[in-house]
Amino acid sequence: MGLLDILLGRTKPVVPDLDRLFALPSAAVTLEAATGFTPTGQGAVCFATVEGAAFEQTHREVQALLDADTERTGPPVRLLRDDFGYSWLLSQRSPEDLSALVNDLHAVNSAMEVNGFGPQLLCSLAGFENPAGRSLALVYLYKRGTFYPFAPLPERGQRRDNALELQVKAALAGDLRIEQDLSRWFPLWGAPGL
Repeated sequence: MGLLDILLGRTKPVVPDLDRLFALPSAAVTLEAATGFTPTGQGAVCFATVEGAAFEQTHREVQALLDADTERTGPPVRLLRDDFGYSWLLSQRSPEDLSALVNDLHAVNSAMEVNGFGPQLLCSLAGFENPAGRSLALVYLYKRGTFYPFAPLPERGQRRDNALELQVKAALAGDLRIEQDLSRWFPLWGAPGL
């Protein structure tokens, strides 16, 4: 950034660092110790839906790559669309194999980025739950390179547990780059993998 950019108030956008996703397994250990939440084995990548043959080819390649994993157990990778028109690529692994799930999330993001669809990537999430059955997601904001917790309240409609989210933020501050702007902690109502 040059002097003119500083004087005119222009800033460069944050460059996504997908390698930050690899911090999730160690953060999961901290999360379990601090709050009792453990991985569910589900995760998803959210992106703006794009029409066209190039995007469809990229989607098929990513899905084929992930489904070709001979160690994968459970259902194949699925493409879902939510009520808001966004697409989600859902991966399910064994809850004990968070590293494999993170590899899936990283592979999807990387393939989309390499094929020119990086601007359509919105976020990735990994699901967690506690022994009482409460849900929590650790969400990676692609364009910000940061994480935030999302904790919907059970059986309360579209309400979230802000106290739990702040507790998780404090617990994981040393493990993950946490998004400091709380207005960017978007609710992901009905997100697959949560």
